[in-house]
Amino acid sequence: MMERESDNKRIAKNTAYLYVRMLFTMFVGLYTSRVILQVLGVQDYGIYATIGGVVGMMTFLNSALAAGTSRFLTYELGKGNFQRLKAMFSTLLTAHILLGLLIVLLCETVGLWFIYNKLTIPPDRISAAVWCLHFSAFTCFVTVTQIPYNASIVSHEKMNVYAYVSIADALLKLAIVFALFFAPIDRLVFYAFLFALENFAIALYYRFYCVQHYEECHFHFLFEKGIMKEVLGYSAWNLISNITVTLKNQGAVVLLNMFFSPAVVTAQTLGNKVYTMLSYFLNNFRTAANPQIVKRYAAGNLSGSQSLMLASAKYSYFLLLLFGLPLILTAKTVLWLWLGQVPDYAVPFFQLSIATGIINVFNSSLYTAIYATGKVKWNAISGALITMMVLPIAYVLFRMGCSPISIAVVTLLIDAVLSFIQKPVMLHRIADYRWADIFNMFLDCLKVTLIAIPLPLLCFFYRDLISQNETIQSLLLAPVAALCVAASVWTFGVEKKNREKFIRFVAKKLKR
Repeated sequence: MMERESDNKRIAKNTAYLYVRMLFTMFVGLYTSRVILQVLGVQDYGIYATIGGVVGMMTFLNSALAAGTSRFLTYELGKGNFQRLKAMFSTLLTAHILLGLLIVLLCETVGLWFIYNKLTIPPDRISAAVWCLHFSAFTCFVTVTQIPYNASIVSHEKMNVYAYVSIADALLKLAIVFALFFAPIDRLVFYAFLFALENFAIALYYRFYCVQHYEECHFHFLFEKGIMKEVLGYSAWNLISNITVTLKNQGAVVLLNMFFSPAVVTAQTLGNKVYTMLSYFLNNFRTAANPQIVKRYAAGNLSGSQSLMLASAKYSYFLLLLFGLPLILTAKTVLWLWLGQVPDYAVPFFQLSIATGIINVFNSSLYTAIYATGKVKWNAISGALITMMVLPIAYVLFRMGCSPISIAVVTLLIDAVLSFIQKPVMLHRIADYRWADIFNMFLDCLKVTLIAIPLPLLCFFYRDLISQNETIQSLLLAPVAALCVAASVWTFGVEKKNREKFIRFVAKKLKR
């Protein structure tokens, strides 16, 4: 019991560190997006996002190996096998270096071909797009080889390091924005160069910290076949899943560019930006909880691992609903206040992106239990078969002349299938979760949602009766939606013993 309380305190402490990081980086990120849009313009912003999509498609191997790296380093730390942990880190870093070089090769060959032959880029901006590709490939190499170091920090649960470095990272990105006003060369090229340089500097600090604090991070060129066979056996099935997820996310950007102008890509990118920030908020909670889920499983504490995982999924949903519902209802005003200019299609992309993210909480959260077991084969196959339907369906719809918003609608529906059908089935079959426990978790979320949304929706549809001014409407809608969600969560989503514990905690603090 004392050990579990200690673990819970560690999770709470790490979550607090990560939320400080998130709040600062979120506000800076939103501000920098506004200024970058103003400085680069809608067209160049869309070009940069498209190049990012091309490079992103080359990183499907990285996503699979990254998941394996994090899982196995955390697992070995949980088992306390230090010698094997050292060998595993060096082997995995060697693999990531080789993989990074392969990705750079793909970017400089396939990526260049794509720019010249498939993308819709004005002729006078082709040269700038190519330079963006070069700098993005370098950034990608740095990011790939950084993964084992980041995984080590997470496995040791040193989330305060992320908080401090992320604040520095955000400040440097802010400095980049202001430097664009004094760009000595093409602003798009200059931005790509500074972004690559900033990522390199942050990566160097993370590596210095890990080498100073964790002995297993002292790298020696090592490639133990037994370790790689084990990790690749786990990652091979993840590879299938990550190929499809990467194609869905990055391929959507490229597909939009093939059928529409860079301005539409800008709308989609900006529409997804706030959801990305909310994802940081959500991932902070899960990043703090996930190592404990894996470590409890590795130590044989299956019931503790299961209860923590289901609670993490449920509260992750509540957190995203709390912030997501007000943003959906006030989307137009939020985008106008944020950007100063609202590109066509940005509002529906924004709303559908957040709705998809709320639904996708279960898909991403429930995967942690499967990830902990290491039995990812059937989850990867079934998830890939479902996910891979997004792009062909969207392609057919675009060929038929449908709106660019079609791809966002298709993505929402596919993610609903993954969250409410595929992942629960995998959770039961692979991780031995009881249907009753899964159902109760979904039931709590459904009760909270059904009770929370009627009043905000009623206010939204009759908002013109309140005021004709959209800003005033939003200022009233947002707190109503947030309060309704918070009240519903407190009453129907939080267990009675946890409510009582929270009340006692607050009362104790107030007495001091």
